[in-house]
Amino acid sequence: MAKTESTGKKVASAASKVLQSATATKAEKSVAASALVQTKSKDVTSKKVASEAGKILHNPKASKDAKSAAASALTQAAHKMPAAKKK
Repeated sequence: MAKTESTGKKVASAASKVLQSATATKAEKSVAASALVQTKSKDVTSKKVASEAGKILHNPKASKDAKSAAASALTQAAHKMPAAKKK
């Protein structure tokens, strides 16, 4: 699948704040780093980082910046469509 998305300036700024945060978790920093790397590259988010991003989005304690970076990283994951179930 060809990836056309890239991390925008606002999200890159948010990801930078997460990386500099003393209170951000290891997973939040990993996801932020992934989003930041994808500002000018055609890389896709790994399955592990995509999984962490999903957890961050569901975490009510995660910061707005962490959730923004997680959403960007998840958008840039290599998506596989689930097989359709037969009835």
